[in-house]
Amino acid sequence: MNDATGEPTATSRLQVPVHYDFASSLCYVAHRVLGRMANFLDEAGLELEWTPVDLMRLTGWSRGAPVDPVRLEDVRQIARALEVPIQVPERWLDSRAASAIALHLADQPKREATWRERVFTAIYEESLRPDDLPELQRLGGELEIAASPEAIDSGLRELEVRTEAARKAQVSGVPCFMLGQWPFGGIQDEATMRAVLGRWASRQQHPA
Repeated sequence: MNDATGEPTATSRLQVPVHYDFASSLCYVAHRVLGRMANFLDEAGLELEWTPVDLMRLTGWSRGAPVDPVRLEDVRQIARALEVPIQVPERWLDSRAASAIALHLADQPKREATWRERVFTAIYEESLRPDDLPELQRLGGELEIAASPEAIDSGLRELEVRTEAARKAQVSGVPCFMLGQWPFGGIQDEATMRAVLGRWASRQQHPA
């Protein structure tokens, strides 16, 4: 449904779940690329639902283990190609607590978005380690977001539920965009993302 100007209303926007993990450098790249596409997403009537999952559980990789050097270089090349400056951690972070807080804030979209932005910036621009609880609580304090044990515990339970749901939906990595039941993984240049997302939105809004 559109408003008087012909623009999609908030309730009519197509929801696109984006599975991510703060531990994934490519998710940070996707976060930046999609941030540059805000006007396109708005015009296409699309709303992204950033949904954290536990990448380590999906892949079996070990928290704290070194990232494979080939993977590190691949990420750096992708980031350069997409013009996203990044400081890539060389070990897999334990992102569960940061994701738990994001899920705890799920019913407060603006605060969740602020938290997501701050954690991504901390890891990939400032080389901080929010897998360290005091650091996580310090970041929360900056934003007046309580990283309490109760909030983390409830978020961790929800993280397990969402990770299992993603696995059943055939999500094997992140970032992953759920276009209906079709998982579209990875991040591409803006022209490709506009083409993929725009085509899907058009088909949903104007079915044959």
